[in-house]
This record gives sequence, C-alpha cells and structure tokens, in this order.
Amino acid sequence: MTAAPLHIAGQRLMLDPAGFAIWPAEKLLVVSDLHLEKGSSFAARGSFVPPYDTRETLERLALALRRWRPERLVLLGDSFHDRHGCARLHPSDCAALQRMLGTLAEVVWVLGNHDPEPPVGLPGIAVEEFRRGPFVFRHIAAPGRNVPPGELSGHYHPKATMPVRSGAVTRPCFLTDGRRLLLPAFGAYTGGLEVRDPAIATLFPRGGRAFLLGPERLYSFPTGPLRGAVREPELEA
Repeated sequence: MTAAPLHIAGQRLMLDPAGFAIWPAEKLLVVSDLHLEKGSSFAARGSFVPPYDTRETLERLALALRRWRPERLVLLGDSFHDRHGCARLHPSDCAALQRMLGTLAEVVWVLGNHDPEPPVGLPGIAVEEFRRGPFVFRHIAAPGRNVPPGELSGHYHPKATMPVRSGAVTRPCFLTDGRRLLLPAFGAYTGGLEVRDPAIATLFPRGGRAFLLGPERLYSFPTGPLRGAVREPELEA
C-alpha cells in the first residue's frame, strides 16, 4: 500500500489507504470508530448479522500495527459499539486485543458517544480528549471553523464521491482543510456520511481535500465549497 503525506501544524502525517493515520515523528498510529461488537449489539436487538465484525476489524488493526510498528496508538472514540461491548468480546478476540496492545508503549482510548466509559481490563488510558505536541485528538470535531491547526477527529464516518470516466465512485475518505483532519471509520460494519452533509459541511465551509480509500492507494481531489450542501440519506452508524 502507498500512504499519502499530509502536513498539518508543522508536522508530517501519513494517511494509509486502510483508513488510519501515522505520525512518524512520534511513532504514533491514530485510528477511529472501530465499533467493535456492533454485530452482537444488533443481535441483542433482534437484527441478526454475521457475527464476524470484531474479528475482521481486529485482524485489520493487527496488520496496521505490523506494517508500521508504532510505539503509540490513539483510538478516536467509538472503539466499541456500546458501553457493554468490551464485556461481550469473545475470549479469543479479547486475548488477541490484549496481545496487540501489550506490545505498545502507550495506548489512548478517546471516549466516544457510543462508548462513553473506559474499556475494562484492557491496557491504556481513557480520556475525553488527548493532546500531544501541536495535535489535539478528539472523537467529535470542535464546532466552528476557527480551530487552531492540529485537530484530528472521527465520529462522522466521512465518505465522498469522485467523478470518473464511467460515472462516479463513492468511498470512505479522509477529509482535511489543512487545519483539521477527519478520519474515516475503521470498523468492518460501519456506514458513511457524505462530506456534503451539513453535519460535516459546517466544519469545512470552504471545502477541503478528500482522500478516498482505495485497495492500494488513496485518491485525492478538492471538494470545492461545502457550505449550503443538501443533506443526503445517512447510513446507520
């Protein structure tokens, strides 16, 4: 896979096509919205889906850690689909997650709206937001457009549509305006929200640059102004 460089707040980040970012200078990997145990949450409500989302998401996370070998991991919230998700982990998945996290010098769980309580029995610290160097790591982006450079967040599961010769391609994406970076959802069973939806557009009224996730690389294009965008149907998050 070929990662794309992005400069924010005087620092170089690398955006990986798998849907996470790396801060090489700090050997830090940041990922958002794993939504572990979403399948079991749906099953408890009578909506049965294949119960393999956690296993697939953890396998993808393990691959990311092997490829980049970070020393620090920051999870930007909604790591579990609900406050009881950690307790529902299958013992083998819990053991795999314990092994993964145990190799890291630092693990930070930023709390999200789906998982407002710290995961029990897993390595790391849980915080409302995390600051390191010029960066602030949040689950939900701060409102308004006059934020200091260096905000990284998730929550919205951004996706964008890029015109191609055969029509258009819609994919999950990173979105940035050079001051803040919105990360895509990493989980296997996560939907997406169009970047032109007002919830995202109000954060990027002058537009920005989208990086669509591809199998081996990212596909970048300017979005143009997003102000006044029309709400589109939202997939269940």
